[in-house]
Amino acid sequence: MRWEHFVLLTAVGALCGSLFLFAELTDLVLEGDLHESEQQWMRALRQPEDAAQPIGPRWLKPVCLDLSALGGVAVLSLMTALVGGYLLLEKRVHALGFLLAAAFGGTVLNQVLKKWIGRERPDIIPHLAEVSNASFPSGHSMLSSIIYLTLGVMLARSVPSRRLKVYFIATALLLTGVIGLTRVYLGVHYPTDVLGGWAAGTAYAVFCALLAHWLERRGRVEPAR
Repeated sequence: MRWEHFVLLTAVGALCGSLFLFAELTDLVLEGDLHESEQQWMRALRQPEDAAQPIGPRWLKPVCLDLSALGGVAVLSLMTALVGGYLLLEKRVHALGFLLAAAFGGTVLNQVLKKWIGRERPDIIPHLAEVSNASFPSGHSMLSSIIYLTLGVMLARSVPSRRLKVYFIATALLLTGVIGLTRVYLGVHYPTDVLGGWAAGTAYAVFCALLAHWLERRGRVEPAR
């Protein structure tokens, strides 16, 4: 089997698996099957004598706040703008348009899913970060998956080495994973919110990657260099 075929099959498998996982998590959230268990898990992350204090060393809270910010709208917008500037300098106008459309579409999709499901934020422990909208799916987890995985794929397609390709994708996955975990630690999301964000974001990012590949083969988007 050629490497390209293997990658495409893996991508299709990841897309189907992520969609299935998101559907199952959505059903669990709407039914409330794991609600009490998730509350117990979140309480376990706080000091028994003071729910406003997280477990772990003192430096862990500010570190988690910093890492969580990497999945915020401001940082993700900045990353998208920087990569967009690079594509513009390379005169890959269609690729730039595709990137901006994918980023905008992911943001809209996240808001639509939040309003449709309408899950309230956790209220059993004090929040250690500011929040303003619905809880499921986690916006930080979903949008970081979309942006960082998309950028990881772009970098992977720009180098010939398979080791570097794997490294870029693994780095993107690690980054989105860490961001999602910080949201639970900070008390602003249930674990299923983060899992749902990862699943939805991965499915969307993989779909965009497959669509970009299809458009490139037909000369609609400039190929990676």
